[in-house]
Amino acid sequence: MANLTDDLKNALSSIVSGVGDVFSTTRDVAKNAVGSTVAAGGEVASTTVSTAGNVVSDGVKAASEAGVSVEDATTGLVTGAIEGAKDAGVSLEGAVEEAAHGAVTGVSHIGGDVGGAAVAAVHGAIKAAGDIGEDSGVLA
Repeated sequence: MANLTDDLKNALSSIVSGVGDVFSTTRDVAKNAVGSTVAAGGEVASTTVSTAGNVVSDGVKAASEAGVSVEDATTGLVTGAIEGAKDAGVSLEGAVEEAAHGAVTGVSHIGGDVGGAAVAAVHGAIKAAGDIGEDSGVLA
């Protein structure tokens, strides 16, 4: 996951300088990280679900270090992780659970607002459901 952290830090540096937005950037990086892990054969489908949580957790830490909104980043990371899981053909319900767990874990490690992270994770799941044509009531 070191590459994810580096990719996210690099992408977020443009946001700090006023170019781009946190949600879109974190969504794209998380989606690509989950997708590329599966494409590389690094993890089988059952563990790809846990990859979603790791991506979100590591992404939250990188967002905090970059000085951007952790809640916006969490929403984007969760959305991207779920979209990446959908593209990989793995359990969406499992990916949502792991992404939410990753959000709470990541925020607790940086000493942030865990309740805010949980709300941001739900927002991310709802956004992902709309983007991929799934029932938001099931995913959120």
